[in-house]
Amino acid sequence: MNAILLGILALPLLAALALWAVPAAIGDRLAALYGSVISGLVLVGSLLLWPWKDGWFAYAPNGERPLQAVTDVPWIPSLGVRFHVAVDSISMPLIVLTALLTFLCCLYSLRITPRIGRTRSLIALLLVIEAGVIGTFSAMDLVLFFVCFEIVLIPMWLVIDIWGDEHDPAGRKRAATTFVLMTVLGSALMLLGFLLVYRQAGTFDIVRLTDSPVLGGHGVPLAAAVLIAVGLAVKVPLWPLHIWLPDAHAKAPTVGSVLLAGVLLKLGTYGMIRILVPVLPDATVTIAPYLAGFSTVAIIAGSVACLAQTDVKRLIAYSSVGHMGFIGLGIATLSPAGLRGALFANIAHGIITGLLFFLAGAIKDRHDTSDLRAIGRALYARLPRIGALLTFASLASLGLPGLAGFWGEMLVLLGAYEPADVLPRATYLVFMVLAGLGTVLTAAYFLRLVRNLCQGDPAEHPPAAFAVDLSRIELITWAPLVALTVLLGVWPGLLLHQWGNL
Repeated sequence: MNAILLGILALPLLAALALWAVPAAIGDRLAALYGSVISGLVLVGSLLLWPWKDGWFAYAPNGERPLQAVTDVPWIPSLGVRFHVAVDSISMPLIVLTALLTFLCCLYSLRITPRIGRTRSLIALLLVIEAGVIGTFSAMDLVLFFVCFEIVLIPMWLVIDIWGDEHDPAGRKRAATTFVLMTVLGSALMLLGFLLVYRQAGTFDIVRLTDSPVLGGHGVPLAAAVLIAVGLAVKVPLWPLHIWLPDAHAKAPTVGSVLLAGVLLKLGTYGMIRILVPVLPDATVTIAPYLAGFSTVAIIAGSVACLAQTDVKRLIAYSSVGHMGFIGLGIATLSPAGLRGALFANIAHGIITGLLFFLAGAIKDRHDTSDLRAIGRALYARLPRIGALLTFASLASLGLPGLAGFWGEMLVLLGAYEPADVLPRATYLVFMVLAGLGTVLTAAYFLRLVRNLCQGDPAEHPPAAFAVDLSRIELITWAPLVALTVLLGVWPGLLLHQWGNL
């Protein structure tokens, strides 16, 4: 088990270095094939890493979350920093999600490549991002968590800056710069919080800190909790720290948008569940109502912004603000139902929004724009399979029962109805009502998208001569996301039983 975890951490990095070292004449298709093989091996390794029993997941039959695949060795002894990695039922689904989406992005690049070319470098950066994200999800030391958290930053900046919207070079550079500046600021605040925790507890080890949490709801622990919460909120992102997200999504290439929404946003919410809540419990109780308030504002603000969008990628980006607001609200309830809902919504959002951005990229490729006014209507007639999949993903994202998006939001609302005993229930009831209004607004803007883009008279919106409906590589790439959306919708216990002791 230890070797498997170390292998899926090291393999993408070594493969990326090897890809950069080969002659520049290597073809785009060969580079994408190489990336698909490497990321496929990482996906297989992540599935092998998950303990199995009688053919099914073995975690939490007795409500425990034992650490698996533990490696704990000195790294910087003079500072008390250790290379401590492990996985449990909280991190394991996120690691599998990361491996799956990276594999699908590399597979997608076998046929669909950015017009700017340089696919070899793009694939290498995707592999570096994969290694950094998996490292973050498995880190059990605060300094190691921070280092892996930062490894992801520069590659994603380059993906947006180099391979972003070729029609708007200035816009993509602005989006990339805003992304990197905002996330660096958040990381700096988070690191200051980690140093305050070390000053208070004398260790960076997350396991030791969880077993002996830093108590006290004021003073140094409260300052540390605020800094860590704000730093992680930038990555989520919660309102009003979300300003970098819409442009980053709108200007990023398709694979960049998929990983940004499907994986990178989860680093912030995972950090709150892994570090903030268990390490600083008393201080988290103090700031939880404020976190819940900002999350609720994010739900409403993101939904209202979606109603005003005329660009399909920006609409999906703003929808992520609302959905991540639900996850933040679930964490802020500090209740078992809310935390389970947040964890489930993390996975569901990654799957569904990844599919939505794949579809948005396909529509943009065929029309050379993501502007809804320029694309026109009657997508059902012009691209019937893509139109049907867009409708399916939209229904999943708005929380239709029977699909994956429903269960997380339902549990979050239940958690807000019955928050932890130490929290003001009346305040959370208000948040629950407002979040419920957000679900109505979510249904409104997705149904509006389907009506304005998919329906209409095909005679008024004739298909472009070059427009080709669903291709084979797109079908292969998107099929796992469709299947998982249905599977988790009809069988939520597949994941929920993993978190029985929360």
